[in-house]
Amino acid sequence: MNEKPPLRRGWTTGTCAAAAVRAAFQALVTGAFPDPVAVALPGGQRPEFCLALGERGEGFARAAIVKDAGDDPDVTHGALIVATVRPGEAGAGVVFRAGDGVGTVTRPGLPLAVGEPAINPVPRAMIRTAVAEVCAATGAAGDVVVEISVPDGVALAQKTLSPRLGIVGGLSILGTTGIVVPFSCSAWIHSIHRGIDVARAAGVAQIAGATGATSEAAIVALDGLPEVAVIDMGDFVGGMLKYVRTHPVDRVTVAGGFAKMTKFSQGLLDLHSRAGEVDLGHLARLAAEAGAPAALVERIPAANSALDVLQQAQADGVDIAAVVAARAVATAAQVLRGTPVGIDVAVFDRTGVLLARTPVVRG
Repeated sequence: MNEKPPLRRGWTTGTCAAAAVRAAFQALVTGAFPDPVAVALPGGQRPEFCLALGERGEGFARAAIVKDAGDDPDVTHGALIVATVRPGEAGAGVVFRAGDGVGTVTRPGLPLAVGEPAINPVPRAMIRTAVAEVCAATGAAGDVVVEISVPDGVALAQKTLSPRLGIVGGLSILGTTGIVVPFSCSAWIHSIHRGIDVARAAGVAQIAGATGATSEAAIVALDGLPEVAVIDMGDFVGGMLKYVRTHPVDRVTVAGGFAKMTKFSQGLLDLHSRAGEVDLGHLARLAAEAGAPAALVERIPAANSALDVLQQAQADGVDIAAVVAARAVATAAQVLRGTPVGIDVAVFDRTGVLLARTPVVRG
C-alpha cells in the first residue's frame, strides 16, 4: 500500500508581509534587495522567500512575495503580498498603513483599534522584528512607514469573513505562528472568534452561529438579528462554543440543516464529513424515541441519507427533527457547562423552513 505524502505546509499573509518588509527596508537602506530573504517566525524558524518584485524609487523601496498556502485551500493562495517602505518621522518607529487591497478596521471588538489597518498584532510584531534586524545589521534608524497592499485583495476579501467583521476595503493580514497548517482552517476559526469579539463589543445579547447560507438567512429572518450578531461558523460549532465558554454572551443559537444538526446530536463538534458521517443507527434510535412505528425504525439504518430519513419520518408523521434538536442542544449545553450562557438549537430544511427549535437552556 502506498502511503500518501504528508500535506505541505504554507505561510501566512503575515509571514509574507514581514519578508517583503525585510527585503524592501534593506533595499531602502543599502540599495540592494536580499533575494532570497529570510524572516523570523514567532517559533524561531527562519524560512527564506524568493522575491516576486523588487523596485526602488525616490524615497521608497518596494518588495513582494507570492503567498504559498501549501496544500491548504486558502483563498489567498497565490496572492501577491506587497510591502512599500518609506522613511518615517524621527522617533515614530514603525508606522503601518493599509495599501490597496488591505482593509481598515471599522468596528470595535477586534485586537486593533477602529481606524487601524487590518494588519494583526502578530504580523505587526514580525514586521517590527524584521525592521529591527536590518537596523542591527546596518546601523539604520528604524523609523519607517510600512504600507502593505494585496492586488485583488478587495475581491478576495469578499470570500472571507472580513466584511462581516467590519473590515472594509480588503483583506486582513493574519497569522499567529506564521505557518499555515493544511486543513486546520485556522483562518476561519480565527474569524469566528473575532466575530464573537465584535458582537460582544457591540453589546449584542444573542448571537447565532449558522452552518450555511440557508440557515443563516432563516435564523436572521426568524429572530430579527442584526448582521453583527450572526456568526458564519460553517462546520466549526465546537470552535464557536468553546470560545463562547471563555468569552460569554447571554444567549447563543446554533442554526443548521437537518444533517448537520444530526451530527451535532451525535456529539460531534466538527460537522465536516472528514470528522464523521451521519450515524443512521443513531437516527433510528432517535426515531424510536419520537414514537416512530417499528417498521420505520427498522428501515432507517438502510436509508440513503439523513434527508431520506427526514422525509420518511415526515411521511409517517414522526417529528424526528425535534428529537435531533433536543439531543443537539444537550451536546451544546455540555460544552457550555458551568457558564451562564443560554443555548438553543434551530433545525431548518434545505429551503429554510423551520423544522424544530428547542427552548433556551443554560449550561
